[in-house]
Amino acid sequence: MRIAVIDGQGGGIGKLIVEKLKTAFSEKVDIVVLGTNVLATSLMLKAGGNEGASGENAIVVNAPKVDIIIGSIGIIAANSMLGELTPLMAKAIAESPAKKILIPLNRCNIDVVGVNNQPLPHLVDEAIELIKKYRGEYNV
Repeated sequence: MRIAVIDGQGGGIGKLIVEKLKTAFSEKVDIVVLGTNVLATSLMLKAGGNEGASGENAIVVNAPKVDIIIGSIGIIAANSMLGELTPLMAKAIAESPAKKILIPLNRCNIDVVGVNNQPLPHLVDEAIELIKKYRGEYNV
């Protein structure tokens, strides 16, 4: 199973996601890290990503080639992350046939009704549980 972790700016959210994926799945999944910039990609690679690339074209090319895409909800919002996430990136991610697991951080002027305001590590733990469900590792 190929999982794309997408992040931008400093890459801290993506780093946490990659670390938790590595802990949960070890070498059972291939983690492709896609950063809107080199700094984010580098941090996610250091956290344990198997391969990585940066920028608009990398995200557009790889989004349809993975089984799961995980990142903050901003990855499907054009011009989010202070403009780092381009409309073409958001379109490619949203239209990808991959299952999308979006972490509801309210940093892009997007509020998701019905979502509890939890610390980022708890939200990432929930995302990992969803991936386990999709992999058929247990029934939720």
